[in-house]
Amino acid sequence: MKKIINAPENYVTEMLEGIYAAHADMVTYTGDDLHCYVSKVKKAGKVGLATGGGSGHLPLFLGYIGEGMLDGCTIGDVFQSPNPEQIYNVTKEIDSGSGVLYIYGNYNGDIFNFDMAAEMADFEDGIEVKSVVAGDDVATEKPASPDEKNKRRGVAGIFFVYKCAGAAAEAMLSLNEVKRVAEKAAANVRTMGVALTPCIVPRVGKAGFTIGENEMEIGMGIHGETGFRRGPLEPADKIVDELLDKILTDIPYVQGDVVAVLVNGLGATPLDEQYIVVRRISEKLKESGVVAYKYFVGEYATSLEMAGFSISLLKLDDELKNYIDMPVNTPFFKQV
Repeated sequence: MKKIINAPENYVTEMLEGIYAAHADMVTYTGDDLHCYVSKVKKAGKVGLATGGGSGHLPLFLGYIGEGMLDGCTIGDVFQSPNPEQIYNVTKEIDSGSGVLYIYGNYNGDIFNFDMAAEMADFEDGIEVKSVVAGDDVATEKPASPDEKNKRRGVAGIFFVYKCAGAAAEAMLSLNEVKRVAEKAAANVRTMGVALTPCIVPRVGKAGFTIGENEMEIGMGIHGETGFRRGPLEPADKIVDELLDKILTDIPYVQGDVVAVLVNGLGATPLDEQYIVVRRISEKLKESGVVAYKYFVGEYATSLEMAGFSISLLKLDDELKNYIDMPVNTPFFKQV
């Protein structure tokens, strides 16, 4: 393990202390628990938005707390869910009387702990809590029917759910309406990724899996979950074509559809390479008759120092386009 850290057991705490020091004007924590991370900006009567999950994915989840996006976040250890008490404490802190919406990824630990926190908030404080679970990874199993619970992992596409729900809440929509917008975004976003190298959880001290020097794995998850195809590393254009073909046939798209595009680095992929990916995406979308309305390029949901990237497409209508355009001011993401 070769990392710029002190003691591995202090990795998350010291990371949080650094964020609070750098962004003291924007975020703080509730009670005496650094893991209970909230925005300093409060708007009376606004629906509160909360998220959370394991550390190791910056700027997910912490980076999206602020004006125009989310209000609070609870962070666990690296790749581990926060506990229900922590989520409950954030819920109480961000409630402004209009209820709270949870938005989080489709992982069993997160589902169990957020559900328990929602029950606590209702029973102890009478706070109405609703939840939207994001599952955008087309590399994982597709539900057999619309009524079946989503089986897919939540990955980088959750950024678009945050963006749209945050804009709806900022516009002072009701809890039911904010939930509707979040569900609409979640239903229309699809993601596919590729990994080139493993990552190392500091407490473990060694890679969670191995991959050959000249290999890649299509569909790997952001915690190192197995993808669906491993093979020789291919040119950027071929990789993009495979990822986009899976995404474009999943909804599917038709000529004239409009999308927002997210190219997300997993932690160790230079922006230079990400823009090579953007170049091919632009070509492919034009060939498919799909209109790229806006690109978001950079690190939005990482996996420590994993090399690789993911592509997310959000299918837009006029409502979602409006929410995508609305301003945001958070420690890691700003839009005017």
